[in-house]
Amino acid sequence: MRFVFALAALAAVSSSALAAGYPVTVQSCNRDVTFDSAPQRAVSNDVNLTEMMLALGLSDHMAGYTGVSSWKTLDEKLREGVAELPELSPEYPSKEVLLGADADFYFAGWNYGMRVGGEVTPETLAAFDIAVYELTESCIHIMDKPKASMDDLYNDLLNLGAIFDVSDRATALVDGYMADLADFQATLPTLEAPVPVFVYDSGEDKPFTAGRFAIPTALIEAAGGSNIMDDVQSSWVEIGWEPVIERNPEVIVIVNYGDVTAEQKIDFMRSNPAFASIPAVANDRFVVLEYVEATPGPRNIEAVTRLAAAFRE
Repeated sequence: MRFVFALAALAAVSSSALAAGYPVTVQSCNRDVTFDSAPQRAVSNDVNLTEMMLALGLSDHMAGYTGVSSWKTLDEKLREGVAELPELSPEYPSKEVLLGADADFYFAGWNYGMRVGGEVTPETLAAFDIAVYELTESCIHIMDKPKASMDDLYNDLLNLGAIFDVSDRATALVDGYMADLADFQATLPTLEAPVPVFVYDSGEDKPFTAGRFAIPTALIEAAGGSNIMDDVQSSWVEIGWEPVIERNPEVIVIVNYGDVTAEQKIDFMRSNPAFASIPAVANDRFVVLEYVEATPGPRNIEAVTRLAAAFRE
């Protein structure tokens, strides 16, 4: 896999060189956003978005990150990458947090650091000259978009590359991911039919899961499966248990983060008599993805490999 954090030295580009490719315009959800120069005080929200910035070698352009320690943890790879960066807020940042950091750019998404109608949005931050780029997967919350695909990840990396004048780096990264995925898929044994899969994020009374527009749908399909909630016209969404039981998933993907561990989620499903007839439960076919693997980010290709192995056990 080609996932590496670019060295900080790689990101050191002179201001004159940075200015050479500007102005540049990228599409962020339903907006065209123009940059006259590379942001110098960027803030990213959440672990997966922060990891995208690090994968592109942009730590020298960052004022910090937000939205991690309140409910997620940083693994060793991420701790190393953000060692010189402050966490400005453990949760979604307020306008005051971003202003206090003298931010000039905010990389977030809808339900990844911003809420529709909330205090922090592209419109509210524009008044303070803070540009916003929105995570492509999250655009479904404010507009129509195609079903989730790996292109959502690639689009974000390429747009960030354009914004920060590191397009060559972004293109090389995306080309590498695409080649890795294609090479891996070429080695996979053919399945008779896509494996029906349920994504269990959290919740006991009602499960929180991935619908048609959430990136796990794309990861599952790339690995040879089918999300049983593919017809749910949402991204991450709360549903009832009845359709899970009725649709008989053969594999259950557990998203590991927060106070409830992956093992606790698995134990909950194993111990509930209502789930005994679900093939995935009866045959103990659970696969765990870390949050940074199950949300758009550089570890998505690695996630596909783990899913593909689980689907063929």
